[in-house]
Amino acid sequence: MRSWHVRRWARRGGTAAVLAVALLATASCTGTVPPDAAAVEATPAPATAPATPTTSAAGSEPPVAPARIPDTLRFTGTTLTGDAFDATRLAGRPVVLWFWAPWCATCASQAWTVAEIAPQYRDTVPIVGVAGLGEQKAMKDFVTEFDLAGTPQIDDRAGKLWRRFTVTEQSIFVIIDRDGTVVHKGFLDGAALTAKVAELARA
Repeated sequence: MRSWHVRRWARRGGTAAVLAVALLATASCTGTVPPDAAAVEATPAPATAPATPTTSAAGSEPPVAPARIPDTLRFTGTTLTGDAFDATRLAGRPVVLWFWAPWCATCASQAWTVAEIAPQYRDTVPIVGVAGLGEQKAMKDFVTEFDLAGTPQIDDRAGKLWRRFTVTEQSIFVIIDRDGTVVHKGFLDGAALTAKVAELARA
Protein backbone atom coordinates (compact mmCIF):
# COMPACT_ATOMS: atom_id res chain seq x y z
CA MET A 1 0.00 0.00 0.00
CA ARG A 2 2.77 2.40 0.92
CA SER A 3 4.61 1.83 -2.39
CA TRP A 4 1.33 2.47 -4.29
CA HIS A 5 1.03 5.87 -2.63
CA VAL A 6 4.64 6.68 -3.44
CA ARG A 7 4.07 5.86 -7.14
CA ARG A 8 0.92 7.94 -7.18
CA TRP A 9 2.70 10.82 -5.49
CA ALA A 10 5.69 10.58 -7.84
CA ARG A 11 3.45 11.17 -10.87
CA ARG A 12 2.45 14.59 -9.57
CA GLY A 13 4.47 17.71 -10.33
CA GLY A 14 5.63 20.62 -8.24
CA THR A 15 6.48 19.86 -4.64
CA ALA A 16 5.95 16.12 -5.14
CA ALA A 17 8.81 15.97 -7.65
CA VAL A 18 11.14 17.69 -5.24
CA LEU A 19 10.19 15.26 -2.49
CA ALA A 20 10.88 12.32 -4.80
CA VAL A 21 14.44 13.55 -5.18
CA ALA A 22 14.72 13.78 -1.41
CA LEU A 23 13.52 10.17 -1.10
CA LEU A 24 16.26 8.93 -3.43
CA ALA A 25 18.92 11.01 -1.72
CA THR A 26 18.17 9.89 1.82
CA ALA A 27 17.56 6.47 3.30
CA SER A 28 15.20 7.86 5.94
CA CYS A 29 13.69 11.09 7.19
CA THR A 30 15.16 12.33 10.44
CA GLY A 31 15.14 15.68 12.19
CA THR A 32 15.23 17.50 15.49
CA VAL A 33 12.71 19.77 17.09
CA PRO A 34 13.57 23.50 16.65
CA PRO A 35 13.83 25.65 19.79
CA ASP A 36 11.73 28.69 18.95
CA ALA A 37 8.86 30.29 16.95
CA ALA A 38 6.00 29.37 19.30
CA ALA A 39 2.71 28.25 17.80
CA VAL A 40 1.21 25.74 20.25
CA GLU A 41 0.60 26.37 23.93
CA ALA A 42 -0.52 24.01 26.67
CA THR A 43 -3.40 25.64 28.52
CA PRO A 44 -5.57 24.72 31.49
CA ALA A 45 -8.89 23.25 30.54
CA PRO A 46 -12.15 22.60 32.40
CA ALA A 47 -12.67 19.19 33.96
CA THR A 48 -15.19 18.24 31.31
CA ALA A 49 -15.87 19.24 27.74
CA PRO A 50 -18.75 21.72 27.38
CA ALA A 51 -22.04 19.99 26.71
CA THR A 52 -24.48 21.25 24.11
CA PRO A 53 -27.79 22.23 25.79
CA THR A 54 -30.58 19.86 24.86
CA THR A 55 -34.30 19.74 25.50
CA SER A 56 -35.78 16.35 26.34
CA ALA A 57 -39.28 15.61 25.13
CA ALA A 58 -41.42 12.85 26.59
CA GLY A 59 -40.05 9.49 25.52
CA SER A 60 -36.86 10.97 24.04
CA GLU A 61 -33.30 10.01 25.00
CA PRO A 62 -31.86 11.78 28.07
CA PRO A 63 -29.12 14.39 27.51
CA VAL A 64 -25.64 12.98 27.03
CA ALA A 65 -23.24 13.79 29.87
CA PRO A 66 -20.20 15.87 28.89
CA ALA A 67 -17.04 13.88 28.22
CA ARG A 68 -14.24 13.89 30.77
CA ILE A 69 -11.19 15.71 29.41
CA PRO A 70 -7.99 13.63 29.72
CA ASP A 71 -4.64 15.32 30.29
CA THR A 72 -3.46 14.19 26.85
CA LEU A 73 -6.01 16.51 25.22
CA ARG A 74 -5.39 19.56 27.39
CA PHE A 75 -3.66 21.68 24.77
CA THR A 76 -4.45 24.42 22.30
CA GLY A 77 -2.74 25.71 19.19
CA THR A 78 -3.08 27.54 15.91
CA THR A 79 -3.63 25.82 12.58
CA LEU A 80 -1.75 26.64 9.41
CA THR A 81 -4.84 28.55 8.27
CA GLY A 82 -4.65 30.76 11.37
CA ASP A 83 -7.61 29.22 13.20
CA ALA A 84 -7.58 28.51 16.94
CA PHE A 85 -7.42 24.82 17.81
CA ASP A 86 -8.66 23.42 21.13
CA ALA A 87 -8.02 19.70 21.64
CA THR A 88 -10.41 19.50 24.58
CA ARG A 89 -13.27 19.55 22.08
CA LEU A 90 -12.16 16.12 20.90
CA ALA A 91 -12.69 14.52 24.32
CA GLY A 92 -14.73 11.34 24.31
CA ARG A 93 -13.48 10.21 20.88
CA PRO A 94 -10.36 8.41 19.71
CA VAL A 95 -7.90 10.88 18.19
CA VAL A 96 -5.00 10.40 15.77
CA LEU A 97 -2.15 12.95 15.84
CA TRP A 98 0.10 12.86 12.78
CA PHE A 99 3.53 14.45 13.27
CA TRP A 100 5.03 15.41 9.90
CA ALA A 101 7.61 17.68 8.26
CA PRO A 102 7.16 19.38 4.88
CA TRP A 103 10.45 18.11 3.40
CA CYS A 104 9.93 14.47 4.45
CA ALA A 105 9.35 12.06 1.56
CA THR A 106 7.89 9.43 3.89
CA CYS A 107 5.38 11.99 5.15
CA ALA A 108 4.46 12.78 1.56
CA SER A 109 3.74 9.12 0.82
CA GLN A 110 1.46 8.95 3.87
CA ALA A 111 -0.29 12.22 3.08
CA TRP A 112 -2.48 10.65 0.40
CA THR A 113 -3.87 8.12 2.88
CA VAL A 114 -4.54 10.82 5.47
CA ALA A 115 -6.28 12.99 2.87
CA GLU A 116 -8.40 10.03 1.78
CA ILE A 117 -9.59 8.67 5.13
CA ALA A 118 -9.67 11.77 7.36
CA PRO A 119 -12.96 13.14 5.92
CA GLN A 120 -14.64 9.73 6.35
CA TYR A 121 -13.83 9.61 10.07
CA ARG A 122 -13.97 13.32 10.90
CA ASP A 123 -16.77 12.86 13.47
CA THR A 124 -15.71 9.48 14.90
CA VAL A 125 -11.89 9.37 14.82
CA PRO A 126 -10.50 12.86 14.12
CA ILE A 127 -7.07 12.94 12.47
CA VAL A 128 -5.06 16.05 13.33
CA GLY A 129 -1.80 16.94 11.62
CA VAL A 130 1.05 18.44 13.67
CA ALA A 131 3.47 20.14 11.30
CA GLY A 132 7.03 20.84 12.47
CA LEU A 133 10.70 20.93 11.50
CA GLY A 134 10.16 23.38 8.67
CA GLU A 135 9.11 26.82 7.48
CA GLN A 136 5.46 27.85 7.50
CA LYS A 137 5.34 28.46 3.75
CA ALA A 138 6.69 24.98 3.04
CA MET A 139 4.10 23.54 5.42
CA LYS A 140 1.28 25.37 3.65
CA ASP A 141 2.57 24.24 0.26
CA PHE A 142 2.63 20.65 1.53
CA VAL A 143 -1.00 20.88 2.67
CA THR A 144 -2.04 22.27 -0.71
CA GLU A 145 -0.04 19.75 -2.74
CA PHE A 146 -1.47 16.75 -0.91
CA ASP A 147 -5.08 17.93 -0.52
CA LEU A 148 -4.96 18.12 3.27
CA ALA A 149 -6.95 21.35 3.61
CA GLY A 150 -9.97 19.46 4.97
CA THR A 151 -7.98 18.15 7.95
CA PRO A 152 -6.80 20.34 10.86
CA GLN A 153 -3.05 20.94 10.56
CA ILE A 154 -1.44 22.54 13.62
CA ASP A 155 1.51 24.88 13.07
CA ASP A 156 4.05 23.51 15.57
CA ARG A 157 7.25 25.13 14.34
CA ALA A 158 8.27 25.63 17.98
CA GLY A 159 8.02 21.88 18.58
CA LYS A 160 5.92 22.19 21.75
CA LEU A 161 3.55 19.40 20.84
CA TRP A 162 6.43 17.31 19.55
CA ARG A 163 8.06 17.60 22.98
CA ARG A 164 4.77 17.11 24.81
CA PHE A 165 4.32 13.71 23.15
CA THR A 166 8.10 12.98 23.10
CA VAL A 167 8.18 12.73 19.32
CA THR A 168 11.75 13.11 18.03
CA GLU A 169 11.36 12.25 14.36
CA GLN A 170 8.81 12.08 11.59
CA SER A 171 6.57 10.60 10.32
CA ILE A 172 4.97 9.47 13.58
CA PHE A 173 1.36 8.72 14.47
CA VAL A 174 0.20 9.10 18.07
CA ILE A 175 -3.14 7.38 18.66
CA ILE A 176 -5.20 8.32 21.73
CA ASP A 177 -8.19 6.19 22.72
CA ARG A 178 -11.55 7.40 24.06
CA ASP A 179 -10.21 7.45 27.62
CA GLY A 180 -7.22 9.62 26.71
CA THR A 181 -4.65 6.82 26.81
CA VAL A 182 -1.91 6.76 24.17
CA VAL A 183 -2.31 3.31 22.60
CA HIS A 184 0.16 3.72 19.72
CA LYS A 185 3.16 5.93 18.95
CA GLY A 186 5.24 5.20 15.89
CA PHE A 187 5.31 4.73 12.15
CA LEU A 188 2.28 3.43 10.22
CA ASP A 189 2.03 2.83 6.50
CA GLY A 190 -1.17 3.62 4.64
CA ALA A 191 -2.74 0.17 5.04
CA ALA A 192 -1.95 -0.05 8.77
CA LEU A 193 -3.25 3.46 9.43
CA THR A 194 -6.50 2.75 7.56
CA ALA A 195 -7.03 -0.47 9.52
CA LYS A 196 -6.35 1.12 12.91
CA VAL A 197 -8.68 4.06 12.28
CA ALA A 198 -11.46 1.73 11.11
CA GLU A 199 -10.97 -0.40 14.24
CA LEU A 200 -11.15 2.65 16.50
CA ALA A 201 -14.35 3.81 14.80
CA ARG A 202 -15.99 0.44 15.51
CA ALA A 203 -14.88 0.27 19.14
